Amino acid sequence: MSNTTRPTLFSGIQPSGLLTIGHMIGALRNWVKLQQDYDCMFCVVDLHAITVRQDPKDLYARSLTFPAQYIALGIDPKQSLIFMQSHVPAHTELTWLLNCNAYMGELARMTQFKDKTQGKKDTNIGVGLYDYPVLMASDILLYQTKLVPVGADQKQHLELTRDLAVRMNHYYGADLFTVPDPYIAEFGARIMSLQDPTKKMSKSDPNAGNYIALLDDPDTIQKKVRKAVMDSIMGITYQPEARPGVANLLTILASLTNETPQIIAERYADKGNAALKNDLAEALVETIRPFQARYHDLMQHQDYLLALLKDGAEKARERAAPTLRATYKAMGFLAIE
Repeated sequence: MSNTTRPTLFSGIQPSGLLTIGHMIGALRNWVKLQQDYDCMFCVVDLHAITVRQDPKDLYARSLTFPAQYIALGIDPKQSLIFMQSHVPAHTELTWLLNCNAYMGELARMTQFKDKTQGKKDTNIGVGLYDYPVLMASDILLYQTKLVPVGADQKQHLELTRDLAVRMNHYYGADLFTVPDPYIAEFGARIMSLQDPTKKMSKSDPNAGNYIALLDDPDTIQKKVRKAVMDSIMGITYQPEARPGVANLLTILASLTNETPQIIAERYADKGNAALKNDLAEALVETIRPFQARYHDLMQHQDYLLALLKDGAEKARERAAPTLRATYKAMGFLAIE
């Protein structure tokens, strides 16, 4: 069980692809701030990753590098719980109980499912991808989570989570689950692709030029920023709709300097694209440098990371048990003490 009276916060990232500056700006920096006021549980959601086929060796390697990156970015293992989703069987157990109370129509309406399966035949679409939102609901409800940091693209999934919590609480006549609230950062929550600024930056993008990975070296960062799509309009202005490429770079730089994109745009108003790109690349390199040093040090101590994940799993299993046990009981399952 939790040893704190603070409300529980749960969030996680799939260990697929590479963590990017989008994750740092839109999610992980918020995690660092939120751990001061919430009982935080930060998970590496490896079960979610296999909704798309993964190379086993790559998945195994990333399953250690992702928690190392969490810590290197400022997640404090003494304040927050860090663990692997697959190390806590209750996640999949509760998923089945929720599945039997979820509706196919709800899952079929999920925008992400539609986007990821567009143009594909049913015979090539995995059941796991369809059921992804229910596993996400299980992740959240299992720990009586009050707050869930989510991107705008995950808000629909959280609404399903809330609906399932309310439905089961009502149907089984018990307060089984806390109904969670979303936390969506007002600024910097959505960093866009460098080559296609109308799309969100993705760590699984097959084109590495579309994102800046947190583990990219300085030369790679500078090259990617120099090639970032802008436009041929003279001067720098912040107009997200009319000038998405310029707006994206301004947003990234503003996130690193704690300014607004509008103020930065004014500073570069009479300068060319090259000046903005040069300064952005330099700011990125300097921001990421201490993170990379900390990360590489942690990866030299893998025994520490494995022990931390083992401890996190044990504590997460202990915290999950009461909710799972209460749900089984409310649904009428026979218990053996």
